[in-house]
Amino acid sequence: MTTYLTVSALTKYIKYKFDKDPHLQSVLIKGEVSNFKRHSSGHLYFAIKDENSLINAMMFKAQAAKLDFSPKEGDQVLVEARVSVYEQRGSYQIYVNKMQLDGIGNLYQKFEQLKIKLAKEGYFNEEHKKPIPKYPSRIAILTAQSGAAIRDIQNTLTNRYPLAEQVKISTLVQGSAAKDDIIEKLKYADSLNVDTIIIGRGGGSIEDLWNFNEEEVVKAIYHCQTPIISAVGHETDTTLSDFVADVRAATPTQAAMIASPDQHELLQTILQSRIFMTRFMKQYLKHAKQYLAQYASYYKFKQPTLLYEQHIQKRDELERHLHDAIKHRFMVERQNLTMMQQRFHLKHFHQYVIAQQNATKQIQLQLSKLMTATLKNKEQQLIQRVERLNTLSPTQTMLRGYSIVKKDNDIITSHRQLSKGESVEILMKDGSVEAIIEKVRCQNDDKK
Repeated sequence: MTTYLTVSALTKYIKYKFDKDPHLQSVLIKGEVSNFKRHSSGHLYFAIKDENSLINAMMFKAQAAKLDFSPKEGDQVLVEARVSVYEQRGSYQIYVNKMQLDGIGNLYQKFEQLKIKLAKEGYFNEEHKKPIPKYPSRIAILTAQSGAAIRDIQNTLTNRYPLAEQVKISTLVQGSAAKDDIIEKLKYADSLNVDTIIIGRGGGSIEDLWNFNEEEVVKAIYHCQTPIISAVGHETDTTLSDFVADVRAATPTQAAMIASPDQHELLQTILQSRIFMTRFMKQYLKHAKQYLAQYASYYKFKQPTLLYEQHIQKRDELERHLHDAIKHRFMVERQNLTMMQQRFHLKHFHQYVIAQQNATKQIQLQLSKLMTATLKNKEQQLIQRVERLNTLSPTQTMLRGYSIVKKDNDIITSHRQLSKGESVEILMKDGSVEAIIEKVRCQNDDKK
């Protein structure tokens, strides 16, 4: 009898074969991300395809959390995965363990990450940008010794502004040693006291331009004291050096144009200024002559004495008023002095002093008597109070034949404080006696 397999049984058998095959436990695949979806659970569902084929893929949340980029539709990726069968649909798929961007994609990802990091740290802020000098005397050019970039910059500077000295500094712009060489040449150029630094190179791929995206190069440009123009690549190329530089030029030729004025425009400006100044001076002289002619026709200039004779007369009047005022002031002060002398005559002043001295002696005598009487009164009051205290003293009482009874250092004032057999201390005027209570009796007991 023929035995038929169920769909589930066949699918399980195929899955078993996939799972047991060691060659399918870890495969390396490259391709393009398609139909990408991020589930609410955190798992990733997508497909990997090339020009001819497509395979479904899944990445669990735990592995997806380790990704250093955010996958999206169209990304070229490299994946490490396990091949298995999804039983419910009976289709094979891959379970991705690791995934990274492929080739250029990795560099673009690194570029974006570094761009965000440096932007947060403030390296691209506008307030750090330095102005480019308008009329430079020395311009440093950092680029390859030969090539289109150096020729374009030199020719443009020579044609536009031959007055500026060109300081050419041969710099590596590509290769593993280029990064350190760029940093070294930047520091050197910054020490030459030039007005502007142009750093650049011709176009190329992102790998060719990558040295200008290195974090160390960006920081070296940021810390330069000399204004820097970045001219890396063609107009469509953008590097991190462009963001940190004081000005970004689309091409090396544009960098030279930004760094220098155009001599032809300057000559035209000078010519226009000369024409303006000539016209202005002629107009100014014309108005000045008119003002001179007007002042020359003024009647006072025809008789110069009219300009100062009034002032001479006024000066004489002021001199006379000043002399009279000084004379009057001296007279008033002399009168005041005479009155002061009369008021403070020496004989009267001496008599006044003697009278004051006598009055002071009388007051001193009265004060002395008052103090003596007060002290004597206080002394009598003190003696009376001491005698009163002495009368109330327990010692004086004992001298008259009385004694003080104490029990446990407490003074006994009533028979109720004592009981038969208790020890007491009897204080007398010349000593003390210790006694035992034989009997306690109150005054009412005798009456009974």
